[in-house]
Amino acid sequence: MNIDYLIFKIVLIASIFGLSLLVAMYATLMERKVAAFFQDRYGPNRAGKWGLLQPLADGIKLFFKEEFVPSSADKLLYILGPSLSMFVALLTSAVIPWGTPVVIGGKQYALQVADVNVGILYIFAVVSIGVYGIMIGGWASNNKYALLGAIRASSQMISYELALGISIVTLVMTAQSLSILEIVEQQKGMHWNAFYQPLGFIIFTICAFAETNRAPFDLPECETELIGGYHTEYSSMKLGFYLFAEYINMFISGTLISALFLGGYDFPFINDMGFSQNTLAAVHFLVFFCKISFVVFVFMWIRWTLPRFRYDQLMRLGWKKLIPIACINLVITGVVVLLTQ
Repeated sequence: MNIDYLIFKIVLIASIFGLSLLVAMYATLMERKVAAFFQDRYGPNRAGKWGLLQPLADGIKLFFKEEFVPSSADKLLYILGPSLSMFVALLTSAVIPWGTPVVIGGKQYALQVADVNVGILYIFAVVSIGVYGIMIGGWASNNKYALLGAIRASSQMISYELALGISIVTLVMTAQSLSILEIVEQQKGMHWNAFYQPLGFIIFTICAFAETNRAPFDLPECETELIGGYHTEYSSMKLGFYLFAEYINMFISGTLISALFLGGYDFPFINDMGFSQNTLAAVHFLVFFCKISFVVFVFMWIRWTLPRFRYDQLMRLGWKKLIPIACINLVITGVVVLLTQ
């Protein structure tokens, strides 16, 4: 393997890892600022200019909190739970195309860790493992509230993965590809899949909320019923790993929504502005990041606007509403694709 290519990939992996952690840190600040805006109050504004050092203060506070393991817990699984959640959350970014290739030393390098031709299947395979991190953590804690939260999370995530998968199948049928890079490239010129698959886009977005346990689908962490849900018995950086994983998952969900339905890094007329290839790659990355930030803002907007469902309502929505609608959308898409070929 070319040593320059290997070095570039290592730097790219480290950059994505650092970006994911940075986004997770400042997404907490953004969430608190958005909450303050909707509730007509001040958000964090004491730690640094405009409160920009608040995530650092929160991280230091978490790091120095007392580290304990319940005496009746399964210690190996207790440690494995948050570690697995964090690991899986970071793995999902490997197949995301972050922009067009850059030129370094006369050679082109793709801004993508791995251009897997079955990238969507890879995402689903990795995301499906994420439920084990939550389930293991809730079980290993040997706490009834944590176990109930873990059971809620597992049943919720498995249920909504069905509708999520069907919505992606309709997208694959129209795109004729499982490669995320190819799907992004097909959307150039405002041919966004959100316009061609509006129902699939809505279903995918709703299921993304449920998969990330975000309000109004936050029953696994419902404080009024379960204290803290599956991470009730966790403290210090083990709790921090669960919280970081949630925000990284939200960031990756925004990335997938942007890449699969909102054109990815494409924006009208950018390619006609005469930028050099490296400048164009930087602009594409900036456009992509702006789209992701908007989707993440919508996640937060809905959290502070809608009340959470009851658990029976949540499951009824998944099984009796979203799955039948997704199946109908699948049949309609199949008929349209068959007639237009």
